[in-house]
Order: sequence, then C-alpha cells, then structure tokens
Amino acid sequence: MKSIIVPFAAAPRQTKQIFLVALDFVVFPILIWLCFVIREFNLGAEVVPNLAFGSLWVSFLAVAALFISGVYRFIVRTFNEVFIAKLAFATTLTVVGLYAIAYCTHAFIPTSIPLMFGFMMFAWIWVSRGMIRAIVKSYLQSDVPRKRVAIYGAGYAGQQVAAALYRSDEHLPVFFIDDDASLFGQMMGGLKVYSPAYALKLFAKQQVDEILIALPSVGRVRKSEIVKFLEPAHLKITEIPGLTKLVDGEIRVSDIQEVDIIDLLGRDPVPPIQELLAKNIYNKVVMVTGAGGSIGSELCRQIVKNEPKLLIIYELTEFALYSIDKELRINSQAEIIPILGSVLDQAKLERILEQYSVQTVYHAAAYKHVPLVECNPLAGLKNNAIGTAYSVNAAVKKGVETFVLISTDKAVRPTNVMGASKRMAELYCQALAEAQSNTQISIVRFGNVLGSSGSVVPLFKQQIARGGPITVTHPDVTRYFMTIPEASQLVIQAGALGQGGDVFLLDMGDPVRIQDLARQMIALSGLKVRESGKDIGDIAIQYSGLRPGEKLYEELLIDQENTEITAHSRILRSFEKHVPLSELRPIFDHLNGLTAVQEDIDWALQQLEHYVDGYQRGKEIKVN
Repeated sequence: MKSIIVPFAAAPRQTKQIFLVALDFVVFPILIWLCFVIREFNLGAEVVPNLAFGSLWVSFLAVAALFISGVYRFIVRTFNEVFIAKLAFATTLTVVGLYAIAYCTHAFIPTSIPLMFGFMMFAWIWVSRGMIRAIVKSYLQSDVPRKRVAIYGAGYAGQQVAAALYRSDEHLPVFFIDDDASLFGQMMGGLKVYSPAYALKLFAKQQVDEILIALPSVGRVRKSEIVKFLEPAHLKITEIPGLTKLVDGEIRVSDIQEVDIIDLLGRDPVPPIQELLAKNIYNKVVMVTGAGGSIGSELCRQIVKNEPKLLIIYELTEFALYSIDKELRINSQAEIIPILGSVLDQAKLERILEQYSVQTVYHAAAYKHVPLVECNPLAGLKNNAIGTAYSVNAAVKKGVETFVLISTDKAVRPTNVMGASKRMAELYCQALAEAQSNTQISIVRFGNVLGSSGSVVPLFKQQIARGGPITVTHPDVTRYFMTIPEASQLVIQAGALGQGGDVFLLDMGDPVRIQDLARQMIALSGLKVRESGKDIGDIAIQYSGLRPGEKLYEELLIDQENTEITAHSRILRSFEKHVPLSELRPIFDHLNGLTAVQEDIDWALQQLEHYVDGYQRGKEIKVN
C-alpha cells in the first residue's frame, strides 16, 4: 500500500486533480442512485427517469460545479473557511442545476432529490478528502515524528497558526496558553486553553518540543515578560510576525520565526514624527557617506521612503556599494547615484556636492571596530577624524544646507583610539559650526545597534548553532542597544532638530549586561546554560577578558548636567565644551601628513590625550 501512496503524494498537482475528478465522476452516479433509492425505498428504482444517461448528466453537472467554484484547487491538504465556502457554492450550483434540468427537460426529478443530492455531495467531498488526507499523512509520517507545539495566544492569530500546523507534516499543536481567565478550560479550534502557570507544569507531561507566541499585536515589554516567564521550561520559543506582515492572508508555517532578540530588551519604539523625517529629505538632494555600512545602508532605506529628489550613495567598498544600490533600485522609485570614493578625497567630495547641488549630507563613513582600530591607530584616526573634517569642509564650501555626523557613545571619555577619533571628529564639527552659519552642522551620538557589523548578536547565534561556548569579554560588561531602523529614524529626526553645532543623544533605554543577553539567547533556543565547573547544561559561557581599548560601561554624556529635552521624547541635546577652529585646524592638517612610524603615532596619541577628555593611550597600540 505504501508503494502506491508515497508516489501518489509526490505526484504533480495536475495528476492529483485528475485523480480526484475521476473519483468524483465515478461516485456521483452512485449518490444520485442512493437519493432515488431512499425516496422510493426500492433498490431497483429508476435513476432520473425520462432522461437518457441521467446519472452521467448529474455527474457532469456536479464535477463542473466543483471546477467552477475552485474546489479542485485545494487538493486534500486544506480545510478552512474558504474551502467550506467554495464547496457550499458548488453544492448550491449543483442543486440549482438539477432543478433546471427538471424544469427544462422531460426528466422526472422530484423536489426532494436535488436537496438530498446536494447534502450527499457536500458530505462526500468533505469526508473523502479528509480520509485521503489522513491515509496519506499516516503513511508519510509513520517514520517521521512531528514536533509538538504549545501556542501562546488563543485569539484569531493563534487559531490560524493551529490550523496551519495541523495541515503541516512536521508540527502538531498540543494546547493553547492564554492570559484571559475566561478562556481557561475551554476548547478553541479543537485545542484546550490553559493558564500560563498551569502550562508550565504541562510541558513535560505533554512532551512539548516548542512554544510558539501567537500575539502579533503585543508590545515588546509584554513579549519580554512572556519570554522570561517561559524560560524555566527550557524549550525553544518562536513567534509569528507582527500584524503588518499578516494583512495579506492567512498564516503559513513558513511565517514562524525565531523571537527577535530586540524583544528581549523590553522597550517599545516611539513612532517617528513625520515632519522631522521629511524636513531635510523630501524633494531634496541627499547624500550618504559610508552608504554601504550597517547604519549608512539603513539610512538610505529610510531616506528613500521620504521621497528625496535624488539620493547619492557614497561608499569606499565596491561590493557594499553594489549591494545597497541594487537593493534601493528594487525597492524604491527614487533616483539613485552610486559613487565609489573615499572621504579622504576632499576634492572629489566638493565636485560631487557641487555637481548635484546636494542639500543634505549624512556622514556615516567610519572605521568602528575597536580592537582593529586600536592596532591600526593612524588609519582609524585619518578615516574617522580627517575624513569627517574633509567631508564637513566640502559641505560648508559648497553650500550644503544640513550636515549630520553619525557619532558613537564610545566618543565619551574613550579608552580606545576609535572612540577618541570620533570625539576629535565631533570637536571639529562643533568648531566649524561655531565659525560659520551657512551650513547647519549636527552630531548624533548613540550606542550599539543590533545587527550591525561587529554586533554580538549574530556572533552569539553562530556560537549557539555550533554548540558553544559563547564568548563574553567580562561578566559585568554592559552596553546600550537599539535596532538599526530605530537608530536611523532617530538620526534623521535629530538632524532636523539641529540649530548648528548641536550634539544630540539618542535615548537608548537601560544598558544591557552582555552576559544576560547571552543567557536569554540560549534560553530562546530551548537550551540550558552550562555553569562554570558543572557538567549540567548545553551551552557554556566563557569569559575571554576585555579586548584592547574596550570599556566595561559605555556612556552617552560627557557632562550630565548640560542637557535639554527636544521636541522628540527619545532625543536629547547636549551642550559640551568647544575647541576653537583656529586651534584644531593646524592639528588636523598635521595629522593628515603623518606616516605609520613610531614618532608620528606618539605625536598623534599625544594630541588625542590633550584634546579628548578621559583618553589615555592603551598598551595594545601598534605601528602598522
């Protein structure tokens, strides 16, 4: 039997449809015969008297109605409201067709016969498809265990998920979990609903393999609470996408995804202020330096949504430029100009700004990997500080309206060259803003973004997939986190709030201990942390020690007192000390001419120690 069923299940869709049509065509004459037998209580009753081949005409009519309604497109895998509606429509067409035959021909079809046939036809289609589906699944899954899933959320989305899992070959919904006390003990979509507390006791008993959160409209704070509550179960936790991704149709098994790590941060994003987003972008010529990087590319995505007249993407790396250019052209109608170039080429920057009459510049080009810049101090200093100076010089010289520097929390009392180089870039922008008034220059400072190059999140995912260990530099190291889209939106809005020389700080929420982030990611995978010195657990956490130039804690402010609230609740303005442009310019001119010899590096680091509060050279500085 299996030798027949397995090839049938793997056969093309058209072959399966032909089989179902043939099966129905054979069965429908039997059903119409049964209708006459039941009416007349006579096994020898004549079927559709006065109409030659009457039973075949009925069969033709019923099959045609099923075709017209689209029932045959469902094969045997789908039983939902749409299928029921189409089957009901096909049945109605058949009943009406039988009455029409009785009226228009000499055929003898009593009034009760079409209704009886319609009922039998509906029952046959429903039962036959169900039986075929059950037989196929029993043979196909005889050697394949199904993953048992508990669904958190018994609402409409949860019931959709349950129906999708029932239809799948790999999953089996076991029960619902819900916070609504009125639902406890009830049956929803064929599954019982339990309270979260009671469900924790049932996971082992019901042999649950996975928990699926079916709450598409719930906020991050609540989702974080749910995840933390479920951690003791040590089961993998997944979710369905948000409401915006579900508006196009029913939920599919392929929609199920891992819980976004941002949900563990427990903070909901603030909706952007549309006027601020559009102020420096709508119908303007905009340029992004470092457009192929993590922040630069997301800035480009946000910019094209706000309909610029022209977007110039400026990038040093060929492949990064190609990738973002290709993506933007596919997903937007905005005119895109890709340009390969370095921010250390001021002449080229000036030519581009003048040629395209650029009005807004977002400067995201930077080296940001702390240990690498620590080992290559001059390269980092030139790209981050000198590159910024050349970019803002070009912007001022060519009359750009707005210039926004993307800075970092590592610029605040830095312990590394990367942070110190970004602080020097800030100082230069502040000095130039003070020295002129034609170009509005702003600085936006924020912490780590999830998913950026060098982020710990993809690294931790890879390490978990390999079976561990997860490497953390120090048990107490903490960082601020934000998503790339949220950070990019806030950067754009902060730039629109600028008045000249402003340092804007993005509210990053509470700092997150990296160790806790690692533990939560392990828990989401359904695994246990293997504590030091113990054999119990799946994934160990190893502490490798702070990397060159790395701090335990990052800060966003140099002067906690000199800050003010802006028109946006997540954006603060900081007032910090300035260094006159006349003092900085000779320093920057000299820095640009330095070479990677010990004497030059010593001089450069001396300048950083003098101008950047809190900076002292580290022991890992190398001549490269």
